[in-house]
This record gives sequence, C-alpha cells and structure tokens, in this order.
Amino acid sequence: MLIDESHRTQTGRYGGHSQFAMKMRRLLPKACYLGFTGTPLLKKDKNTLKTFGGLIHHYKIDEAVADGAVVPLLYEGRLVDQQITGAVIDTWFDKISEGLTDQQKADLKRKFSRMDALSKTGQAIRAKAFDISEHYRQHWQGTGFKAQLVAPSKAAAVRFKEVLDEIGHVTSEIIISPPDENEGNEEVDVESKDLVRRFWSLMMARYKSEDAYNRDIIEAFKGSGDPEILIVVSKLLTGFDAPRNTVLYVCKSLREHNLLQAIARVNRLFEDGDTEKQFGFIIDYEGLLGELDKALTTYTAFEGYDDADLAGTVHDFKEEIRRLPQLHDQLWDLFKPVANKKDMEAFEQFLGDEAVRQDFYARFRAFGRCLHIAMSSDKALDVFAPETLDKMKQDWKRFSELRRSVQLRYQETVDVKEFEPKIQKLLDDHVIAMPAETIIEVVNINDPKALQAVVEEAGVTDASKADRIASATRRTLTERMDEDPSFYAKFSALLEETIRDYRARRLSERDYLNSVMDLAQKVASKDRGRRVPEALRGNDDGQAFFGVLESKLVRRDGTALDETDTAEVALDLIGIVRAHHIVDIWSNEVAQNQLRNAIDDHFFDVLRDQKDVALDVETLDTLELDLMKLARARFPG
Repeated sequence: MLIDESHRTQTGRYGGHSQFAMKMRRLLPKACYLGFTGTPLLKKDKNTLKTFGGLIHHYKIDEAVADGAVVPLLYEGRLVDQQITGAVIDTWFDKISEGLTDQQKADLKRKFSRMDALSKTGQAIRAKAFDISEHYRQHWQGTGFKAQLVAPSKAAAVRFKEVLDEIGHVTSEIIISPPDENEGNEEVDVESKDLVRRFWSLMMARYKSEDAYNRDIIEAFKGSGDPEILIVVSKLLTGFDAPRNTVLYVCKSLREHNLLQAIARVNRLFEDGDTEKQFGFIIDYEGLLGELDKALTTYTAFEGYDDADLAGTVHDFKEEIRRLPQLHDQLWDLFKPVANKKDMEAFEQFLGDEAVRQDFYARFRAFGRCLHIAMSSDKALDVFAPETLDKMKQDWKRFSELRRSVQLRYQETVDVKEFEPKIQKLLDDHVIAMPAETIIEVVNINDPKALQAVVEEAGVTDASKADRIASATRRTLTERMDEDPSFYAKFSALLEETIRDYRARRLSERDYLNSVMDLAQKVASKDRGRRVPEALRGNDDGQAFFGVLESKLVRRDGTALDETDTAEVALDLIGIVRAHHIVDIWSNEVAQNQLRNAIDDHFFDVLRDQKDVALDVETLDTLELDLMKLARARFPG
C-alpha cells in the first residue's frame, strides 16, 4: 500500500484519521504500508512513525532546490497601515502613482477617492489590495508569471476582488467553495454572508455548475492570459500545480503544514522560451515569519519543526539583493580590456566576437534579474544607499542600450523577451527616463537605397556602418547558401577575409566600409559578374546547378567535362526536377525517392554511357545529396 499525504490520513493528530488507518490494516492485514509526504513532519508527528515502521528516506527542501527539482523561495514581510487617514492616503497615492503621467494620476486619484463609497470594503483590505495591485503591476505584469492571493475568508476574497477591479490595473478571479451556513467561524455577519451568496449566484449563472466554475478559471489561470491573480481562501492551497504561479500574497494567518503547503504553490519550475522562473516569491501581509535574520524555526508559525528539516525553505529578499554588487562587478569586469569606459564605439567593437557577446548577454541577464528582485522589494533601501541603487539602474540602462546597439550592428535576431520588458517597465515606473527608441529595420542589401542610407548615416563611425552591412551580408549569404552554394560560399569566404583584415588593422575604417559595400552589392546584383557558359546567361537556376556540378564531373581519361557539356547537364537536371515536382514534394518521401531515382538514371544513362564520365559511388552519392538540397531550396513545395 502506497499512501500519499500520509501525515494527514494515518495519524491520530487529525481525529478520525487514525480510525481510517486502523480500518485499512484490518482490510489488508498482510500488506506492506509505505507512507509519503511532501511536507516536513512536526515533532509530534514523528512520534507516530511507528504507524509505518520507521523512516526509510528523508529528502530535505534544500536538497530539492539544489537538485533543481523546485525553485528557491524568497520571503518578504510587508506592513500596511490599517488606518487610512488623510496623511496615509497622500503617502499611498504618492507611492502608487510613481512614474504615471498626469492623466493617469488624475484617473487613479478619481478611482482612489471613490473607494470610500465602498462600504463593504474594510480599510485593511483596501490598503492591501492597493499595495498588491501596484506590486504586481510594476513588477510582474506582462512577464508571463501569475500570482495567488490568500484571503482570510470568502467575504474578504470577494472584497479583495472588488477593490482590484475598481483600481483596474490587474485582472483577478476567485476560487472558493459554495456558501455554507455553518461557516460561523469565518463570516458571522449577515452582510458578509449575503456578499458571498451573491457572488456564488453570479458564478453559477455564468458557469452553470461548480465543476465548470472551478475547471474554467483554473485552466485560464494556468495559461498565459487572464486572470493574472487568483484569489483563494482554503481551496488550491494544497496539491494545486500551476507552474506560472510565481508570487503568493499572504493575507491570512497560516501555520505549520498549511503554511508550508501554501508557499509550495509557487516553487514549481517554469520555463517558456526565454522566460524562466528563478524564484518563487512570498509576500506576507500577516507577519507570519517576521524578519529572517534569525533561524526560521524561532517563529511560532513553524515552532513545531526541527531546524534541520526546514533549512532552505525560504530565504530573505535581502539575501538575494546582497548579490547585486557582485553581479554588477562581474558585468563590468568583462570590459576590463576596454581602456575608455565611456567609449561606446570601443564597447561595441569589443563585442564583435560572438563568444564575448554571448558572455555579455548572460552576465547582463543575471544582473537584470537580481536588479528586478531588488526593485520589487521594500527592503532594497535597507541594503543599499539610494545613490548606489540609482547608479545600478543607470548602468542597467546603459548596458541595455549597448545590447540593442550590438544586436543591430551584428544583425542578430532580436527576441522581444530578451529585452526583459519587466525591467524596462520597472525603470519607467521609478521615473528613470529611457531614451526614445528608434526601430531600425535590418539592412536589406538588395535595396541600393538602403545600403546607401547606411553609408550616409550621420553620427555613426565608418566601422559601425561597415559592421552593419557586413552582418546583413553574412545573414543573406547564410539564408541563401542552399540556393547557390558555390557562389555564396565564395563570397562568404571573401567577406570573412575582409572582416579579419579590418580586425587585424590591415584595413582602415574607410577601406573596410568600401570593401563590404562592394561585396554586398555584388551579392545582391542579379548578374553577379559570374563567368558562366552562354546557355546559362540570365538563368539563376541553371547557374546554381552548374555551380554544384562544376569541376566534379571527370571523364575516364582524367580530363574535366567542359563547361558547355556541364551546362547541358545542369539544364537536363532542372528539367528532371520540374518533371517530378508536385505539391508538397518535400514532405512526400515517395515522390522524393522517385526524383532521386530519376537523377540517378540520368547520371548512368547520359553521363556515364554518352559522355564517358567516371562515376564512383562516393562522388555519385555526394552529388545526389547536394542536388537534392539545391532542388529543395530553389523549387520549394
């Protein structure tokens, strides 16, 4: 018998559950009983290990984090003033309106003033809801990550949603069980009960059944769209797995197993493209753990556990924030070889090497993640002076501009996620003016005007212009290599040689620009200045097939097949490809085999028997493979 959640179902601590265990053993007296629990055992629970015959294996929380099975948890206690006086309102408004335009501030002030009319919303809920709304909006909105809000009662859950909806910055839904007349310990006043009943009636009218209500909201929360925050009371605090769930706002007193189960909702791994969960975040409005500068187990919420069992359960925000200077220094250390730290052109040239550039991206990403954590916490100013934080924010802005510049200069594919919009948004919210961003299209080397525009661009060095054109040319060569491998490979080699000559200072910036401009124009020109037989003039397909065959076909007497005969073979092969080309041929293995066999027959019937070409198996296989790749590139399905 394998029994999950064994701490809840097999011991006397939970009343009738010990009877449940006894009945199981009566039913299956000879079974071997193995109990599992994902929650550390309280000291009093450990006395009941005899139920299963002793401990077999102990896997601690810090071991799971080290193994990468879960993400570590960062804890922050936040206090909200319970009395919303005029002065407090002014303070709160100043805090939550940082970075907003005058129009947005006016709109927010109008909504804020209307809150007094919400007689059903208590002051504490109102203040916490404003803090939660702003915390999520500033630091998590648009990142793909979600949050849970744990309310103390069903009525409080409804009131939290009312305030969040009134503010209008974040989307939320509620998951609760149906109203119960016996819930006297939660909602004793008639108004609260009526509030919950009205909410439940609305949900049943919308979803038709409790199952559909639970299923639809949970599935929506697990996805990338709305809701952003899921408000719960007791449901979904255990056994609920939503990997996007990253932030837990705790507005309810929780203890022991319930607290551990609740905070484990946000430690699940999650990765979506470049979006990867680094931590789960516990934002505590109830003072459950207080400051984590002492042993975790000194707090009454966890007083029944052994210290060793809880090691590594949660970490103070300050622990992670203190890593910021180290990551900041590591980012700057990469640029030690650059003498002038204000010379952005030197920085960009230093990042011309792709390996160095990737190292820069990794260090910048690590620094940005830690900066995001610091700026999302009220504790940052407990660790750093304001001017130190401002310096790091400005450096983030500078390196962000550098990354955009080098990705443009070296024509890299830009993924929006890579710009970490949450940091950009965060800096906007903290009144750090970001430069206006001009979206510059990737250089099209087939457009002579676009090339000339790069050359004539003001305020940019010749080397930067050349790098942009060289990177665009390299991209074109890479993208088109399969369309005409012999031609594009030649120009690829010339381009790389030109870049090496400039890096080795064998070319001046002006000569470098002129050289890559000339190469780009030759790659883009239709005729390309290529010497080919008369029969192939103006025939791009014919020239491409000729390039694959050229110098590969040798007669039995050792002489190369002349250009005229090679051109004839190229045109014959194009005819064979066209004759066998059908819709979706490149996903049709049978049709591809028929084409390959036809090429094979032509080689033997014409090249070998009529033109006396020597065809060894290795050469034939290589040619057929190259010709099939070329056919796929030039004649897509």
